[in-house]
Amino acid sequence: MKKETVWFEVEENETITDCMERMSKQGFQVAGRREEPLFAEVDGQPVPIRQIILLKGIKEVN
Repeated sequence: MKKETVWFEVEENETITDCMERMSKQGFQVAGRREEPLFAEVDGQPVPIRQIILLKGIKEVN
């Protein structure tokens, strides 16, 4: 058996629970979480905009 791995991004207008439900509908279960900061440059300085939340989904493939 091989496990398929896909990273799902929590969209801006979506809750983590909504993303988990979307993953479940596609046959994936949560196996991890990663957060990355998103920056924009303002007057030559990096300014944090928001956190990008990624959920790792796994699905067993026969």
